[in-house]
Amino acid sequence: MKVTVNKSCIVRPATPTTKCVLPLTEFDQVSGLLPYVPGIVFYRPQGSWHADVFTTLTNSLSKALVYFYPVAGRLRRLQGGRLEVDCNDEGVLFTEVESREDMKVLGDFTQASEFHHHLIPRVDNSAAVEDLPLLLVQLTEFRCGGFSLGFALSHAVFDGHSWVHFLWEWARLARGKPIMAPPYLDRKIFRAGEPPVSTTVHHGGDQNPHFTPPPLLIGETNCEKQRKKATSTAMLHISNSQIETLRKAANNKIPPEKPKFSRYETLAAHIWRCACRARRHVRNQPTRLGVCVDIRNRMNLPRNFFGNAIIDVIAESFSGEVTIKPLSFAVSKIRKAINSVTDDYVNSSIDYLKSLEDLSPIEEFYGNSSGNGPFYGNPNISVTSWLSLPMDGFDFGWGPEVFLSPGGFDSDGDTLIMPGRGGDGAVVFICLQEEFMEDFNKFFYEGIHNEDTVISKMEDMVIQESGLCT
Repeated sequence: MKVTVNKSCIVRPATPTTKCVLPLTEFDQVSGLLPYVPGIVFYRPQGSWHADVFTTLTNSLSKALVYFYPVAGRLRRLQGGRLEVDCNDEGVLFTEVESREDMKVLGDFTQASEFHHHLIPRVDNSAAVEDLPLLLVQLTEFRCGGFSLGFALSHAVFDGHSWVHFLWEWARLARGKPIMAPPYLDRKIFRAGEPPVSTTVHHGGDQNPHFTPPPLLIGETNCEKQRKKATSTAMLHISNSQIETLRKAANNKIPPEKPKFSRYETLAAHIWRCACRARRHVRNQPTRLGVCVDIRNRMNLPRNFFGNAIIDVIAESFSGEVTIKPLSFAVSKIRKAINSVTDDYVNSSIDYLKSLEDLSPIEEFYGNSSGNGPFYGNPNISVTSWLSLPMDGFDFGWGPEVFLSPGGFDSDGDTLIMPGRGGDGAVVFICLQEEFMEDFNKFFYEGIHNEDTVISKMEDMVIQESGLCT
């Protein structure tokens, strides 16, 4: 696919905003060390719709930035590797490009990943962080009249919930409607810019597995071999009835008085099992599943809190246990990890990060400067949920989107669960090494309806691969 740049501009707030410095929370600080997050929304206008898309989008974006003014600012480095946002109205980079292709080249969008780099704005990673916009937008117009909006978002100010909130309000303003839920920008609820309140840290350093390197494949001394392997992506649909079949299996022996396992917990465990099986691990292979927990409800935050309100936790086990034991075993591991996120856990995690005089070691751990951060590919996996987010209805005046994609999904083990369109089940985006993807697809659907048969097959496979005897 070839695209031609038509025009590019900086979009600033429609009216000047208060010039200030916004302290970032410790969760913003850590997230800000990550690369920009991509996303793409596709539109296919119907009927007699006609409008200047570029003007409609840029004018309404300018209005949105009045409310979401930190997005129009720039990051500024502080001592000790920390960051803050200079709310200076320098604006968002908006680019319009044109493709000679019809949108049909993307098919049903499930195989569109090979084109994603053409549809997402490029971030100049060689530039100083102070010079980079916190949001870049690319409007790509196709020959057929359809178009896409590609995004590159700084994780220092956006998490998934915040991105959806911003996009939804921007779309309302484009339709001539008033903003419904202005962003809650106060970071004091997370003690942003304040010193730690305690010298006793319960969840930092070696005690927090999230800040320790993930396990390696048995027999390997580093992850370089696995990191270099070719990957492929898949988008798997799972219906509501299929999800409930899995939940029924997971909750089979849960006492009536105890909370049932959720859709996310069940799906994440199913994905974990299928990945371990497809990768043909030996039984005693250590494996981790990374879970990203939204703490807005747990910390009683305003629903319109804008920023990073997420914390990562880890479920750990051995591949033989994950694959051979009932689904409820893996689900319970995930439930335990999620339930560990209490007020005390969050506050002591904040204190741990605040207690570090220099965040550079954390930056090196995440690999932002070296490109060699923690590898959550084989034998590990991370599963993020957007199931609770309103992922449709981003109508800028020409109808709702036809598809939303997380964009560049090319790191082994990355997994995202999104709600299916119109409430039809869920969609699983997953990236795995090419050699394992076919088997993963097979096991993903095979394992839904007959767990006993699947467990038996898994047990036989693990024994054959490991050479172990029962």
